[in-house]
Amino acid sequence: MAETVSVPAGQLVLREGDPGDSLYVVLAGELEVTKRQGSQDVLLALYKPGQFFGEMALLEQVPRSASVRTLRESRLLVISQVAFQTLLSCSPSAPLKILHTVTSRLRSTETMLIQNEKMAALGTLAAGLAHELNNPAAAVRRSAAQLRDALAERERLATQLGSLAIDQRQRESLGALQEEITERKITAPVYDPLTLGEREDELQEWLEDHEVGETWELAPMLVSYGWERDALERLAEDFSATQLPVVVRWLGASSSVYGLLEEVGQSAEAMSEIFKAVKTYSYLDQAPIQKVDVIESLENTLVLLRPKITADIRITRDYADDMPRIEAYGSELNQVWTNIIDNAIDATEGQGELTLRAFTADSVVTVDVIDNGPGIPPEIQPRIFEPFFTTKAPGVGTGLGLHIAYNIVVHKHRGQIQVASKPGETRLRVVLPIRLAGSNSG
Repeated sequence: MAETVSVPAGQLVLREGDPGDSLYVVLAGELEVTKRQGSQDVLLALYKPGQFFGEMALLEQVPRSASVRTLRESRLLVISQVAFQTLLSCSPSAPLKILHTVTSRLRSTETMLIQNEKMAALGTLAAGLAHELNNPAAAVRRSAAQLRDALAERERLATQLGSLAIDQRQRESLGALQEEITERKITAPVYDPLTLGEREDELQEWLEDHEVGETWELAPMLVSYGWERDALERLAEDFSATQLPVVVRWLGASSSVYGLLEEVGQSAEAMSEIFKAVKTYSYLDQAPIQKVDVIESLENTLVLLRPKITADIRITRDYADDMPRIEAYGSELNQVWTNIIDNAIDATEGQGELTLRAFTADSVVTVDVIDNGPGIPPEIQPRIFEPFFTTKAPGVGTGLGLHIAYNIVVHKHRGQIQVASKPGETRLRVVLPIRLAGSNSG
């Protein structure tokens, strides 16, 4: 029923996920308690002589929620489940002592792990942002390098044009061509691959017939900016056979310059969108309670989670047109969306459909996050908001994401959070009041 064991230093006494069938009392030595969180072990506590552990799993008859390892040689009193129950029934002070220890450890462990969870989430978002910002930043660098070469080529060809004997009518034609270049960048057609290849071959043939050099590079460039054979035929009518090759190459270089400028602008706009999403997501320099646009906060969360959303995950949006702004703790509400949407993305396993729905009725706003993953078994649905409860493998999930979301929605905003799940459809529903009770904002 009870026995004393000696455990060498560095040995694992309990492993996270093992059955909870015994209580351990430290008689001598020192042990550490760790919990796997992501790719690292988080230190929860140190146990020294006089302390005990293993009571939570024993009381609830659930697997161990943490691992215990000896830091130096230790002696432990191992009390079986039968002996533990006898102790509880025979000793009036034992239940109170164990209750005090359990509640104290729960508060301490939960606080520590929630902080680690938030830091881990912040690290994940930071890594995702770095990845998202790297793409447009790399595009800006690439376009800027190409723009330098394109500008140099354009200036060289402009000098050649200036050395040609060009009359007034031809100068006017070049001026009109310059204006058309900027317009064609905006309205350049998008061809399917087959049509694009045909257009390039046709234009390359025309360029070769008119003795314009470097046709294999020039033809694709001109086609990409919307120039076709008919437009070049009109140029052939305005310029001589000697002038035409220089004019056409200048046309290609000028189109390239404006196209690269457009790419730089688009990349900068993409970076600006990410920065705007981060600022709105974090509600920097704003009061704790704000008037929150729920749809905007959902969209900002999708921007920050974009690195996890693969090409095989389809996002469907179903937002009501009459959505009001709500009073909310903005940055904390965004944690709710992050945790719920992140779980939904994981449920799709990289391919599937994620639906975001938002509507309002009876002074509340309702947000549904729906995925078409395998679903949550009915027997564990009531437990998904409990602290440390997770359906993921040990070390993959901490069981705190939905618990944090529950506390923010229910306790902080006086709202509701519900789950409905079956194979092929899991819906997390968040119901929030439009106005916070007792709020003086507005």
